[in-house]
Amino acid sequence: MTPLTVSDSLPHDLANARLVGRVWREGTHPGPALVTLHEGEVIDITAHGPTMADLLERDDLLDVVAHAEGPSLGNLETLFANSQTSPARAPYLLAPCDLQAVKACGVTFAVSLLERVIEEQAGGDPARATALRDELQALIGTDLSRITPGSDEAMSLKQALQARGGWSQYMEVGIGPDAEVFTKAQPLSSIGFGTAVGLHPSSQWNNPEPEIVLAVDSHGRVKGATLGNDVNLRDIEGRSALLLGKAKDNNASCAIGPFIRLFDEHFTLDTVRQCQVSLRIEGQDDDFLLEGASDMREISRDPLDLVRQTIGDHHQYPDGFMLFLGTMFSPIQDRDGPGQGFTHHLGDRVTIATPSLGALVNPVGRSDRLPPWTFGIRELMRHLANR
Repeated sequence: MTPLTVSDSLPHDLANARLVGRVWREGTHPGPALVTLHEGEVIDITAHGPTMADLLERDDLLDVVAHAEGPSLGNLETLFANSQTSPARAPYLLAPCDLQAVKACGVTFAVSLLERVIEEQAGGDPARATALRDELQALIGTDLSRITPGSDEAMSLKQALQARGGWSQYMEVGIGPDAEVFTKAQPLSSIGFGTAVGLHPSSQWNNPEPEIVLAVDSHGRVKGATLGNDVNLRDIEGRSALLLGKAKDNNASCAIGPFIRLFDEHFTLDTVRQCQVSLRIEGQDDDFLLEGASDMREISRDPLDLVRQTIGDHHQYPDGFMLFLGTMFSPIQDRDGPGQGFTHHLGDRVTIATPSLGALVNPVGRSDRLPPWTFGIRELMRHLANR
């Protein structure tokens, strides 16, 4: 598996893209720096932050990013090459968010809704998935993607499924009035481009979830978007939805990057609504290859509706938040034997991409064997005080 090139990893219209991110830099006080890109150079703009949460609050954000001056941290080629070595060499890419809460929406696509119901009814056993998939499709008897969540049609289907014993808590958040919004990771715990994502050591049935992630400020204004991998442990969550925290929030289980692309005249929320997010999984030990795509036009809830269900009078985020929008892609291709479906092998390389945002690339490791998360909010405060 060869490293991705810079051109593969950045927006196809790079000349029009306003990008901001975070880089671990070396020097007298090594640590995270805010950056933007100017003519192939990585420019430190921490002086205009000092955190990404602060930067995204600015009303003059686009002007600051377009004209900000600062020291160069080198060229893009070096940054991306450093980010794909193990261990990474400074300067290398971090997740582009810092103090923001990292939230995620589940079952926002009909296909992923069915897979969540299958996980629940399979009780975490992948061998039962194929038979359950056929049974559920026969029971539902309708195309869920055509049903508006919370509508009269959705409520009629709910009553019919309840009468037949086919209702589920996943169906409730999939076609009911209220979206599933959960905490995916803690502030500063997400990993960036090139760093290995982590699987809990007890999981034997898992997959990546390729998603678009919105960057939202403390007022609920969507400032831009990036890519994310909401690593999913199907066996653990399938045993009980109450194990969602154990299934979702583990060391290195959340990847975001490579950069946040800011909304402007060239890139808007309508661009996000039209995106097709591709997924490529390459096996290191078995030459396995899986490719698929998630079409944002098939999302059941509009991104702004998901933002409104996350922030408002009912819940505030004074440092803003990153919001995973969900995925329609739950890989079911058999890998280790007939009827066993897909699960990761250690060493897999996962590439999540869409032309307007570039690509997020991460190898797969185990959460308990990867470097532990040690740089938290206290460390960030000490670092900023010493700069």
